[in-house]
Amino acid sequence: MLHPRTFQVNEAWIVFKLNEIPITTEADGGFNVIALMDAASCFILGTGFVPVAAAELPEMEAKRLLNSGKARKQELPKTLYVPENLIADVLCTEAERNGITVIRVPERQLLVFIGEAREGFKAHIGGSGLQ
Repeated sequence: MLHPRTFQVNEAWIVFKLNEIPITTEADGGFNVIALMDAASCFILGTGFVPVAAAELPEMEAKRLLNSGKARKQELPKTLYVPENLIADVLCTEAERNGITVIRVPERQLLVFIGEAREGFKAHIGGSGLQ
């Protein structure tokens, strides 16, 4: 079973959708927030915004997200965990191109890591998206 105690800092990162419902703006429509987290510390290394219509991070945004994690930790992890239900092919390809092993797992196995971040984000935005 996956748990933060089973990892060293920067050994593995997790990518996941932070919001439950899209963040809505008048000018640009709805967005999902994709977060990158260190598995050991549960520290959010970076976020990326994906238009709901786009389904996943564009290549440039995927590179930026991985680079933001690398800038904080001064290196890339060995492993990237990705929920099976998250469309993240571009990000996974970019991670593999950088020598990171990508492992797809059921999202429920990641809840011990990501649950608190999601709850905090929900409380911060009021649970109903921004208007």
